[in-house]
Amino acid sequence: MSAQIWRRMQLLFAHGVGLLIGNEKIQARVLSDETLGNLARVEPYGFSYRPKPGCQPYLVFPGGDRSYGLALVIGDKRYQMELEEGEVALHDDQGQSVRLGRSGIVIDGAGKPVTITNTPEVLADTPLFKCSGDILDNAGQGGQTMSAMRELYDRHTHQENDVRGQTAVPTQRTK
Repeated sequence: MSAQIWRRMQLLFAHGVGLLIGNEKIQARVLSDETLGNLARVEPYGFSYRPKPGCQPYLVFPGGDRSYGLALVIGDKRYQMELEEGEVALHDDQGQSVRLGRSGIVIDGAGKPVTITNTPEVLADTPLFKCSGDILDNAGQGGQTMSAMRELYDRHTHQENDVRGQTAVPTQRTK
């Protein structure tokens, strides 16, 4: 009886290689030759991902029944980032990442644009973007800050080809 219970307990957990990865189910190879296809993907709340074939799913089988399993964690060491102790990162297979690091938060678009939208489903302008610093300040590189450029623009005048002579100073923007 105890040997039967031990064999059943050994069927509760498995580590495999992901073969086919869908939004809700995966197919994985466990041990050396067992292919299982009815494995439900379970994701943490608020976090979604779509691993690539070759990933490493960690599986649990309620009651030791291999006909239905759950992929609780799906890792992939091929794309693992090097992090300092205590750091956290969100990343993909293309090198895009958001790192909460020891020196601050770093967003790396891997050469692709970084877009801020109202919702992920609709590409719309963000109504308000707050920042504690001047995100476009390149004064350290010999340029001007955005506020200095705005001030220069707001004060400019130039000659016109009409009887009035000069344009008026542009109306001030509300802040």
